[in-house]
Amino acid sequence: MNIIGRLTRDAEVRTTSQDKQVVNFSVAINDSYRNKQGERIEQTTYFDCAYWLSAKVATLLIKGTLVELTGRVSTRAWVSKDGEPKAGLNFHTSNIKLFGRSKRTETVQATAQSKSNGFTSQETEDDLPF
Repeated sequence: MNIIGRLTRDAEVRTTSQDKQVVNFSVAINDSYRNKQGERIEQTTYFDCAYWLSAKVATLLIKGTLVELTGRVSTRAWVSKDGEPKAGLNFHTSNIKLFGRSKRTETVQATAQSKSNGFTSQETEDDLPF
């Protein structure tokens, strides 16, 4: 599955108890449609993402960056501290494409791409609303 959205926060690298590194980040995807009354409805879906192939990509995953992700979706459910049932979407990412560049991504792009494990960068016009 492919999804395109914007990062809602900077990526974080965590190390598991088995000394494996995982990059965690969150992506928001905007969608809109018209209901039966003809009103335009805006809908945002949030995905918590995990990328296991290379922790170096974390330096490129900055809040607001437009990304295209390839991977698979899974769901999770839990009960909050106040006893309310909650649910969320996980995206197990196998490939990352970055669109647009900030000054921070330009400085680390050459290093990260030389040791690329499934991520690329492309410059495009940024015109999405968030």
